[in-house]
Amino acid sequence: MKHKEAISILIRYLLLLVFSFSNLYLFYLIFQPLTIYPVFWILKSIYGATLENTMIIFSEGGIIIDLIPACIAGAAYYLLLILNLTTPMKLNKRLRSMLFLFATFLILNIIRIVIFSVLLANGYSYFDLAHKITWYFTSTALVVLIWFSNVKLFKIKQIPVYTDFKIIYKKIRGKR
Repeated sequence: MKHKEAISILIRYLLLLVFSFSNLYLFYLIFQPLTIYPVFWILKSIYGATLENTMIIFSEGGIIIDLIPACIAGAAYYLLLILNLTTPMKLNKRLRSMLFLFATFLILNIIRIVIFSVLLANGYSYFDLAHKITWYFTSTALVVLIWFSNVKLFKIKQIPVYTDFKIIYKKIRGKR
């Protein structure tokens, strides 16, 4: 293992540790406004909604949508960061990959929230069921799909965590 390789592994895993201490605070700090404002602007143009903190209030029908932390999905951003940082790659590729991962998830999450808001506003009778199915199953599939798209787009050959452990293991075995 080269010195640069060891430093890279150490820095990447320390970064993950630092991000874990914030209890996802940084993800919510960044992605809450990036999610709420576009959703609000879209719904305002359709329904004449107003915004109060994290609540979007429709002008008619008494519909209030509260974009709670689960809607923002900070844990999904953290999972994408984990996948990115536990995969060896050059810094430029890592930054482009991270931008793709976060931007793609943000856009799809905004679309998801808008679609569910429209369903709710139009009295879709299976709203609760559709919302729960999406929450429990589709959200995980979405993160996996985005990651695999990232792997294909950026031609990533390494496997998160495994490749790092393989590198370390080979270096330890080589010293004996």
